[in-house]
Amino acid sequence: MAEEIKKIIIDTDPGIDDAIAIFVALQSPEIEVIGLTTIFGNLEVAGRTDTPVAEGSYVTITAIQLDPEFFKNVGQIVVLGGAFAVNGNVSPAAEANIFKDPTAADIVFTSGADVLAVGLNITHQVVLTDSHRGELAKSNGKFAKYLSKILDVYFDYHHTAYNTRGVFLHDPTALLASLITYSEGVVRVQTVGITKGLTIFYNKQKRFVEVTEWSEKPSVKVAVTVDAPKVIELVMA
Repeated sequence: MAEEIKKIIIDTDPGIDDAIAIFVALQSPEIEVIGLTTIFGNLEVAGRTDTPVAEGSYVTITAIQLDPEFFKNVGQIVVLGGAFAVNGNVSPAAEANIFKDPTAADIVFTSGADVLAVGLNITHQVVLTDSHRGELAKSNGKFAKYLSKILDVYFDYHHTAYNTRGVFLHDPTALLASLITYSEGVVRVQTVGITKGLTIFYNKQKRFVEVTEWSEKPSVKVAVTVDAPKVIELVMA
């Protein structure tokens, strides 16, 4: 019996690695992209103007606040966000997506939904190199040629910010979540102060006697390993 095709909605900004994730998703026979939110552009390049695109809200709000039962209609929420036990990318404490709206992130992590958080500790292991970019440039594929052109600015940024000749594939890694292993526990987000956006993972291995901000909160999944070579292989394919 053939495996059922998984229906997904992609919510993205979209940066350059976001575009790669969209292209990979639209080319993957295992999934059907039934919509995109808070994004414009890139789909025309993908030749998929049939996929609905919904503009996101200009004010801070989440679907869960409007409908607390919302997550029961969603199989899983894969969050590209957090910097678990590593430095962030907008501050030493915080990853950009969580930092932009830490209160909303904390609501999602404690909602009871099936959440998988894919943080910088994982995505920084998945690197597209100059060699890979060269392969894309030589390819006759439409997406490959497009990406080889727009990757220049992404490579320049990484060289300046990280002193590296490669780029991190954040969004494609989150998309290819089947290549990730995870641990379960409670995640809370610091919403104010110098550590605003900090994601703190409590693995429940120690029992605390006192009541804390982690007590009685539902568990989520936090990515701990990734098959980085396989992610790169699928992206290149």
